[in-house]
Amino acid sequence: MDYQTITYELNAAGYAVIGLNRPDKMNAMTAQMRAEIPAAVRAALTEGARAIVLTGHGGAFCSGQDLGDGGNAAHIDLERVLRDEYNPMVKTLVDAPVPVISAVNGAAAGAGANLALAADVVIASESAYFLQAFSRIGLIPDAGGTYFLPRLIGGAKAMGAALFAEKISAKEAERIGLIWEYVADESFESHWRARAQALAAGPTEAYKRIKTTLRASLDNGLEDQLNLEAQEQGRAGKSRDFKEGVLAFLEKRKARFEGR
Repeated sequence: MDYQTITYELNAAGYAVIGLNRPDKMNAMTAQMRAEIPAAVRAALTEGARAIVLTGHGGAFCSGQDLGDGGNAAHIDLERVLRDEYNPMVKTLVDAPVPVISAVNGAAAGAGANLALAADVVIASESAYFLQAFSRIGLIPDAGGTYFLPRLIGGAKAMGAALFAEKISAKEAERIGLIWEYVADESFESHWRARAQALAAGPTEAYKRIKTTLRASLDNGLEDQLNLEAQEQGRAGKSRDFKEGVLAFLEKRKARFEGR
């Protein structure tokens, strides 16, 4: 596919990298980009990627909606845009059956911040920041923001982030549990690539079931969650990777997972 607003690569190590590629606009999202991101995710899965990375080109990760896209921003049908463009994009990332990393290289603001939070793991550069900018222009967090924020950092922090619309540094984001980790700028890319490579070489079926069970726990009671664990563990135990993991343990060597 000839992408216009993103770049796409399938690394020889087995992971795909989707790069938001409007650096002159701080990678602000357009309708074209919102169509290309899920298309690239689907391409990665079709081509056998065992991990997916979403990152930005230039100095920003994503500054959110391009307010100049589609004419006068004040007259855009926001409900339609969210329902038909943003929501499918977010769902495609969340529902991916392989681990998804957001490698946040700079500013992640508005819908760009919540696009990052849709990933399974968020790794930020030390100079990056997260900003729920919506209330600055009279809006509410969208693109999953009202879902992700309270689940990641609790109601009090989520409410403050939404109401005050203040920058959250990468260091603070790690401290409050908004992201997995932040890394010094100079080692950022090598670090997230190493993380992606590790996941791409891991037990893909187990990762899929980890995602399923952890997410379900947010809505399940204890009994339902215990039953789901038993069910998903039973399925994981039938995988070739489980058999390889046990054999590698007994033979005191590193496991060679095939993702099956």
